[in-house]
Amino acid sequence: MPSSAKAFTLKSNGGLLNALVTKVEIAIAFDPDKVHPHPPTIEYNALWDTGATGTVVTKKIVDDLGLKQIGVVKVFHADGESLQPVYLINIMLPHKVGFRYIRVTEGKLNGFDVLIGMDIISQGDFVITNSNGITTFSFRTPSCECIDFVAQANKANVPTQGSPCPCGSGKKYKRCHGKH
Repeated sequence: MPSSAKAFTLKSNGGLLNALVTKVEIAIAFDPDKVHPHPPTIEYNALWDTGATGTVVTKKIVDDLGLKQIGVVKVFHADGESLQPVYLINIMLPHKVGFRYIRVTEGKLNGFDVLIGMDIISQGDFVITNSNGITTFSFRTPSCECIDFVAQANKANVPTQGSPCPCGSGKKYKRCHGKH
């Protein structure tokens, strides 16, 4: 894994999760290498949504941070479509995984202040597992490898030399289809 990779993992406290919610910190857009001291951040609850193209913030965030509108975009949502204001923010995910100059649209969200969309999710590796009744959600950026569960399953299901051949012949794999 590259030394510049950053990641976080969250586990449920027993049981499966039906929503992925994390804390995030948001600030006005700035270059952390050039601006000192950094503008203040405010913590909000964020819902991760792979069905959303872009990240959405509420009017509360716009007002809290005094965000300046940079444009308007047509968005499609459950109520149809509308024109929504666009802003630039810096966002810090858990474990100091940060992104700067993220274009976000203002929208109405129920129970959350931020909706993390594919504009952020696609910048890294996003994995959800439900093993032993516990949901584990992990994210890292930049992407470091191709995670392919089919390839992993195929590799795990290759018979060993001493096991019965899966063809059903009754012979050991090494004496049947495992011959080279």
